[in-house]
Amino acid sequence: MTQTQSSLKIRLAVFMFLQYFIWGSWYMSMGTYLATTLKFGGEQIGAAYSAFAIGSMISPFFVGLIADRYFASEKLLGCLGIAGGALLLLLAQVDTFQSFYPTLIIYCAAYAPTLALGNSLSLHHLANAKVDFPRIKVLSAVGWAAGGVTLSLLRGEQSAIQFHLSGAVSIVFGLYAFTLPHTPPRKIGANVTLGEILGLDALALLRKPAFAGFILCMFLICIPLYFYFVTLSIYLSELQWSGITAKMSLSQVSDVAFLLLLAVFLRRLGYKRTIAIGILAWVTRYALLAGSVEAAPGLQVVLVFGAILVHGVCYDFLFIAGQLYVDSEATEKNRAAAQGFIAFILWGVGAFVGTLMAGKVLAMNRLATAQGTMAHDWQSIWMTPAVGALFVLGVFLLVFRNPSDQRVPDVSAPDSPLPGEDSLARTPIR
Repeated sequence: MTQTQSSLKIRLAVFMFLQYFIWGSWYMSMGTYLATTLKFGGEQIGAAYSAFAIGSMISPFFVGLIADRYFASEKLLGCLGIAGGALLLLLAQVDTFQSFYPTLIIYCAAYAPTLALGNSLSLHHLANAKVDFPRIKVLSAVGWAAGGVTLSLLRGEQSAIQFHLSGAVSIVFGLYAFTLPHTPPRKIGANVTLGEILGLDALALLRKPAFAGFILCMFLICIPLYFYFVTLSIYLSELQWSGITAKMSLSQVSDVAFLLLLAVFLRRLGYKRTIAIGILAWVTRYALLAGSVEAAPGLQVVLVFGAILVHGVCYDFLFIAGQLYVDSEATEKNRAAAQGFIAFILWGVGAFVGTLMAGKVLAMNRLATAQGTMAHDWQSIWMTPAVGALFVLGVFLLVFRNPSDQRVPDVSAPDSPLPGEDSLARTPIR
């Protein structure tokens, strides 16, 4: 390797920053743009958000069947970045659902593979990946937050500026990717099966009742979970908040902070109680938002920021802890398959159902006559996922059992063991 590891780590950190800047500068704000500017209905907004789930379901096929066998990662990342930038700029021009939705699906199918490819490239070149990769990955949270803050500074939450911004940065990202170290395809000539790509080799784990119950609960929690991503920016715009994406980006600060605490909770409480706290955090988040609807202005601000800042518990204690649990249950032979399977459930099938359901509930609760600036019955909207998450918590407590071996990696320590390379490569940490 011609360049030093310190130089490599800086370059990979910049790569992660740009990659998540793109995502953070449109994903959280798209709902309010579609609702207020393009006047899309709730079901159309939910369908638009399902585009990323479709991209995530396509991604394993693309990476497993094509990228890993025929193309150098840095070249493919560069092409996908530039093509994605062009598609984002095109999204800024279209104003009908019939044009917007398929274009967004194509874009998400181009962007989603870059998450796994970028992780895989980084893990391939880092000399001490278990120490350096988590530190580099922190820049993804910084990039996501920077995208949201930049969009707010440009006052672009309700305009196509978000797609101009993300499109321009995507082109920069693509050009930058070409400068990354050469990473040849890993499985040239390998006979990769569909089961390996989707993680179906891990289905044998479903014979364990606790694991099967865990997978069921992970799918079910995705349904209320995506109400937050689909509808929060719309709610805040109806409250007439300014700088929406900048304020919502505070969730990334919480994410980093609670990731450092995760290992402590896992060691002291075990998987069941830790994951239960993660599910309970979603109940709390939606209860706070429901309580904010008719609260006095000062209290309303406190409740909404509370819902945003609980994100670290919501995400890390549920998904990261869940992935570590899957890793502990898997064997060396099926570890990558198990992580691929859980990723397909969380960011593919679960996200698809959850976003569509959020859109339907949003449409069902649109007021016939607007009440001031409020065009939706937000009390009913927020209580729906709150009750749903509470139901999932009950199911989880009934069906899940802690594994007999509860040794867990200390994700906050630099020398801690982490899930294998393929597992991390498939993980779109947000």
